[in-house]
Amino acid sequence: MNYFKKIIRFAKPYRMYAVGNIISNIFYALFGTLSFISLIPMINILFSDEQEPITEKPVYTGVLELKDFVFDSLAYFIQNTANNDPSKTLLIVIGLVVILFFLKNVSNYFALYFITFLRNGVLKDLRNALYKKTTELSLSHYSEKRKGDTIARITTDVLEIQHSFLSILELIIRDPLTIIFTIGAMLFLSPKLTLFVFIFIPISGFIISVIGKSLKKKSDRVQNEQGYLLSILEETLGGLKIIKGFNAELIFNRKFSDSTKRFFDFSNNLVNRQNLASPASEFLGITVIAVLLWYGGNMVLVEDTLDGATFIGFMGLAYNILTPAKAISKAFYNVKKGDAAAERVLQILETENNIQDNPNAQEKQDFSDAISLENIYFKYEDEYVLKNFSAKLSKGKTLALVGQSGSGKSTIANLITRFYDIQKGEIKIDGINIKDIKQSALRNLMGLVTQDSILFNDTVEENLKIGKPEATKEEIENALKIANAYDFVMNLPKGLQTNIGDSGNKLSGGQKQRLSIARAVLKNPPIMILDEATSALDTESEKLVQQALENMMRNRTSVVIAHRLSTIQNADEIVVMQEGEIVEKGKHTELIAKNGMYKKLVDMQSFQD
Repeated sequence: MNYFKKIIRFAKPYRMYAVGNIISNIFYALFGTLSFISLIPMINILFSDEQEPITEKPVYTGVLELKDFVFDSLAYFIQNTANNDPSKTLLIVIGLVVILFFLKNVSNYFALYFITFLRNGVLKDLRNALYKKTTELSLSHYSEKRKGDTIARITTDVLEIQHSFLSILELIIRDPLTIIFTIGAMLFLSPKLTLFVFIFIPISGFIISVIGKSLKKKSDRVQNEQGYLLSILEETLGGLKIIKGFNAELIFNRKFSDSTKRFFDFSNNLVNRQNLASPASEFLGITVIAVLLWYGGNMVLVEDTLDGATFIGFMGLAYNILTPAKAISKAFYNVKKGDAAAERVLQILETENNIQDNPNAQEKQDFSDAISLENIYFKYEDEYVLKNFSAKLSKGKTLALVGQSGSGKSTIANLITRFYDIQKGEIKIDGINIKDIKQSALRNLMGLVTQDSILFNDTVEENLKIGKPEATKEEIENALKIANAYDFVMNLPKGLQTNIGDSGNKLSGGQKQRLSIARAVLKNPPIMILDEATSALDTESEKLVQQALENMMRNRTSVVIAHRLSTIQNADEIVVMQEGEIVEKGKHTELIAKNGMYKKLVDMQSFQD
């Protein structure tokens, strides 16, 4: 229940539906109780051999005589309405019973009507909050997280909370009220007989709580395993080409079947424990009924302190407690399951984003001077991957970063865009520390083209508009021309409206990369960051993409992380990196003349080509 106190805030916008549900449930419990009491006059009419008519209107004489006053008043009303005609009397009593049951079911419908809006509203807002948080958290948060586990939390865990949320409203409003009204009516009919119910309720509650104690732990195991299962599925779909290429189907089939086997075992343990709720509560209820039958039967047949019609009505009320009691026990188990789901969901919602805007961060809207990196130190975990790195890039110039894999080149791009925060040193734009610029404003100044062309399962136009949602068709076409992508896009079946498939897989590598460049061009930022944008391409595609990059970089400030050194010969400054440190700086011709690390890298690539 602790976690649901935090989840309950998502219900605040829908509190009017909660009020409607509560009011409807009050009437449901009330009419449900009255419908059983209304059976007593009908039984009296059907089975009483000698029923003396009540000629005078009953007078209230005190609480102790309240039961007699109520039933005598009802009998007086019915007799006078029916003019002592047994058939009419029976018809009136049956009509009363039908009306009460009708009102009970109408109340039930409205209770469900209101709770539907409440549940689905909470589901919608909770998923929106989770998705928003998922996009806000830094990249470092996901470096060790399984994507499938995050998907499971946003889908199945939220659904579990939705169902448990309904259970809580039943647990605290509907079923307890039904039991309270029913016990009130039973006390009204026979206080002595009702005592037996109170004796057995604590015993039943204790047994139910013992059964439910381990449910949260068992549910947590099921939900964690479901997250792992979805992760395997997501990785399989993403890496299907490699799985098939290496004939690794058996390996992944075994991983998946092992996970489904664990899920099978955990689910069986959970559901079987949960399935105890209904039979256990029903058996306990029937035990109470059996005791009442024995004791109440003696009151009717032996002691003659209770009439038969009242006893039958009392037994109906006693049985009426069973359904809400079963529902409460089931809701109790659902809450235990939902508690585990709520904990997993709140782990995401309450995760602090380790990259925050400073309180006085500014909305910087232009770039006028230079980007400077001053004595940068950075580590992902324990060891520094960048040490004492310094560089300056003036407006309109191109800075190229080269070096072997793992030398820290891509890390520089991640730090300038503030996907990660540095441990020591400063990164400044126009003399302002990027931590003092709002993240959204900082990234508005930058365009990003990565080695992996990240495209989405949508049309060409919608993929490009991610860079500029309000772009006109003319602007889109100009961006495509600059990126050398116009001709192939226009030759697609539906041109700009062609769906390019999951991750753009309907296109070639070169086509995908040119679309990525067009997207960055359309955004038209003053600073461009190119992270090994041509490394995964064949020679012909590389030439087209390289030409597109040169078109894009013209008159722009660019940081180029280069794998193919032939692409950065015209850079204003080339920084050669090794193990996170700068080993050489200068222009292409200067570095060749030094005959150092850069010259070795150029010679190696020339030999490979």
